[in-house]
Amino acid sequence: MDSASSGAFVRSINISTRKGTRKTPVGDVPQMVKEQWGFENDAHAGDWHRQVSFLAQESIVKAQGMGLDVKEGDFGENFTTEGLDVLSLPLGTQLRIGGDLLVEISQIGKVCHTRCAIYYLAGDCIFPREGIFAVVLQGGEVKAGDSIEVVKMGDGTCSFAPPEALAEVEAARAAGTL
Repeated sequence: MDSASSGAFVRSINISTRKGTRKTPVGDVPQMVKEQWGFENDAHAGDWHRQVSFLAQESIVKAQGMGLDVKEGDFGENFTTEGLDVLSLPLGTQLRIGGDLLVEISQIGKVCHTRCAIYYLAGDCIFPREGIFAVVLQGGEVKAGDSIEVVKMGDGTCSFAPPEALAEVEAARAAGTL
């Protein structure tokens, strides 16, 4: 186990049927994540490089400290994590969640081309700066409280991510707009 994930766990699993909206925490109800797809019944699932998303609870607490009235799922993340230093994990890092689910980090941050409902409801959206995305290598059932383990540290590349998507994020970061 890597120190980036020592004691890490899923604080909340969040689902939505539409993109650009807050996701709803599902509580302790186990959820099925399909290989090369994502969460069943989630708007972001599909055949692309952003099948599931992660945001650290520590980022949400930081947003609350800035006066934002936010909680798990409000930034559109599928997994709210705790104890996982998501921003230290390079592309290609593989995470085991619970017993079966295996994902690979495919994108760090994102460019928002328009201000979606999340921005207007929360007052700011930290996800473009602090959220990460992954593809599902092996599906499985997950629930809040499941452990998260770094099983393979990435080398900064991910064959699932389109180069133009990664270049767009890097350009925004370099320009200071992310």
